[in-house]
Amino acid sequence: MTYCVGLRLNRGLVFMSDTRTNAGVDNFSMTRKMFTWEAPGERVITIMTAGNLATTQSLISLLEERSKSAAERDPSIMREPTMFQVARLVGATLQEVIAYSSPMGDTSGAHFRATVIVGGQIKGGIPTVFMVYPEGNFVEVTDETPFFQIGETKYGKPILVRAYDPEMTFEDTVKLLLVSFDSTIKSNLSVGLPFDIMLYEKDTYEIFNRTRVEADDPVFHQISAGWGNALREAFVSLPTYKL
Repeated sequence: MTYCVGLRLNRGLVFMSDTRTNAGVDNFSMTRKMFTWEAPGERVITIMTAGNLATTQSLISLLEERSKSAAERDPSIMREPTMFQVARLVGATLQEVIAYSSPMGDTSGAHFRATVIVGGQIKGGIPTVFMVYPEGNFVEVTDETPFFQIGETKYGKPILVRAYDPEMTFEDTVKLLLVSFDSTIKSNLSVGLPFDIMLYEKDTYEIFNRTRVEADDPVFHQISAGWGNALREAFVSLPTYKL
């Protein structure tokens, strides 16, 4: 399982993903799920993946190959003119990978499904985030839906819905996401540390900050403990319901 969040603020974009790919009783494994392409001064693109690991690895490898090969090799996310076109290309590539993997050529076969968050900014456009489905179609963030989640979403979503504010600082947003991820890992063994974080500031066309939160990170553990204590204190202070 997986948990990834792509979130739009007025000041830019924030991406966060876990790294766990297997969580058996005696078999834990992890891999990176966040990937970034950067042309300083021109574009920054981030992709996060969830679903069949072979599908997602093939998708990223294909996008990497087409972006780094000879100039005549197209299509490439590094040459698409808008983030909308990048999302279309990622969706088409995801369809291609699933169809190639499926013996029946089914572009949405259950055994090969994957979902992708694509976000960033290309010069001339605005920072934005898309969620791309296995069928290749996609949706874009709006003022009403300013973030997307993929993977194990249900435990962390209520926290984001209640506390998100488009005017938040990057620091407060990372804190909010760490609380969301903490609630998720406490509820589902298949999501776990380390966490990868990437921050992008609007109209800079370069990565603002890239961080990995390790399992022994002291700040994360302070946030986790503080969040738990605050919940207990808030519960005690609530009025008693008269039965």
